[in-house]
Amino acid sequence: MNGYLMHKDSVVSRIENDIILNDNHRLPLMLKKGSDITPWICSRAVDRHRINSRLLKKVIRLTDTSDVSTVLKAHAATVTDNYWIKFDSENIEYKDILLNDDSLADVALFGTFESISNAKYIHCEYSKSPELTNIGSFEKCWRLKNNKWYMYKKESPQERFSEIFIYKLGTFFGYDMAQYEQDGDCVVTEDFTLSKKYDFESAASIVGDDEDYTLNYKKLYEISPNIAYDYLKIIFMDTLCMNMDRHTNNYGILRNSENGAIEKSAPNFDNNIALISRGYTSTQVSQNDLLITLWRELCENIDVDFQYPTLKKDDIIRIANSIEINVDKQYVVDFVYNRYLALTK
Repeated sequence: MNGYLMHKDSVVSRIENDIILNDNHRLPLMLKKGSDITPWICSRAVDRHRINSRLLKKVIRLTDTSDVSTVLKAHAATVTDNYWIKFDSENIEYKDILLNDDSLADVALFGTFESISNAKYIHCEYSKSPELTNIGSFEKCWRLKNNKWYMYKKESPQERFSEIFIYKLGTFFGYDMAQYEQDGDCVVTEDFTLSKKYDFESAASIVGDDEDYTLNYKKLYEISPNIAYDYLKIIFMDTLCMNMDRHTNNYGILRNSENGAIEKSAPNFDNNIALISRGYTSTQVSQNDLLITLWRELCENIDVDFQYPTLKKDDIIRIANSIEINVDKQYVVDFVYNRYLALTK
């Protein structure tokens, strides 16, 4: 691959034979001079294990379905940042590759015979659909409304309730949370980069795949003590609501898209594999609870006075009852309140 890594209409680095040739403060955090750009490209690819992603590739007649070819079909552009790749053979600008086509949303989200039959046939060298770079293991899609992108994610009732409940609980605590609402059998959330005001960089760009709490905290602290403390809030919420699916691609930081400065943490998002998403067990907290053990080890390893928010059982009842999804809400109340007591005693 020969060309340029771009940010909007500015050149970030020359690429020759897949190698980044220039240092630049605007480089994605994963990259530096001398880096092979291939892993960065692959990190932007739609999950090949999603059934609907394979159907999507059939609809657009993608003959080479490798991650690299899939991402480059969209010039490596995504909804959540402003980076893209310009090849030597092209005389184009950012506006020419900007993602603006949500006609494949139903294919990506539902993958039904009807959605495939009704899909607009895209027979062109490059695609402006955001679905080729829509990462994650759940069936999902981006829809464009009033020039804003909204993520739709297909979930079970228990998963939808968990996602919405955790958003509302975190908001009650005063934490920065991605807002979730129900729409049929999906949850919906607005692109938290606010239509390209920010560039999202996942924690994977900083720590790779290492999910160790203490390592993550210390690496984030090197960037900003405030960002590191925001990470503690995310892990506290995970511990309180039994989120077993926190990985380095579903939390991170936001960079100012004008100057590249790291401004703040991304809001807490992606909480559907938590709470009651995998059914109902005991509301009693085990002495060997893994997440609580890991949280306590983290608190022992760092010199921070974490401020636990105040939570009463009536608060949990009110939040649970505000969500119009038929689940065992008494279980949710007891489960969360018991874990809160265990964490704060």
